[in-house]
Amino acid sequence: MLALDRVAVVRGRTHLLREVTWRVEEDERWVVLGPNGAGKTTLLTVASAGLFPTRGTVHLLGERLGAADVQELRTRIGVSSAALAERIPAEETVRNVVLTASWSVVGRFRESYDRMDEARAAALLEQLGMAALADREYGTLSEGERKRTQIARALMTDPELLLLDEPAAGLDLGGREDLVRRLAQLADDPDAPALVLVTHHVEEIPPGFTHALLIREGSVVAQGLLHQTVTSGHLSETFGVPLMVSFVDGRFTARSA
Repeated sequence: MLALDRVAVVRGRTHLLREVTWRVEEDERWVVLGPNGAGKTTLLTVASAGLFPTRGTVHLLGERLGAADVQELRTRIGVSSAALAERIPAEETVRNVVLTASWSVVGRFRESYDRMDEARAAALLEQLGMAALADREYGTLSEGERKRTQIARALMTDPELLLLDEPAAGLDLGGREDLVRRLAQLADDPDAPALVLVTHHVEEIPPGFTHALLIREGSVVAQGLLHQTVTSGHLSETFGVPLMVSFVDGRFTARSA
């Protein structure tokens, strides 16, 4: 699904990513962890064909970035991010927020949709617990409801790769736990796309995720199977403070050591 080989992103004298090598397979569910400014969002922008690396090679869905039709590639990748969320008109209905992903636009205009589009949007809203709010204006939703709508939109085109950039940011405890539960259900679905979830917090890792990538200052600290990677030692190195990681009832927690 995704392969980065010695990828670097440099802006002036600032290295946003440094020699990142990373591979995501079809049936894997990855979490990307790191502090603010670690390069997580830059990494996801590269992974969504939104940014070309300064050095290194990127293969997306079997195509090499730079030698493939980027617009076609982007239709095969679902993305939920703060940058995209800011572009959604507040007066747009929840149904149309999801539906317009079929045309890769935000804000319904004169484009038309068939019954299959309408049915898929309805099914995704049902899956994410938003069916009862389909006719509500997006701007009237709670933060948790907006995040679930954004994920439904990201799934609308039946993507092969789903990238979620800090989907739990700004949620209260109830909203976070509801979202984590729904993401765990998605991770457990064998028909779901390959998943990459970016977060700052191990508490937001849903059950069912299989792998982790830890980055700090644009460099990879550790990567691999989840329980071999999300350890006290690796997390302490990633965040620059002594941390103790626990795993109870399928969920991680971390506290100061």
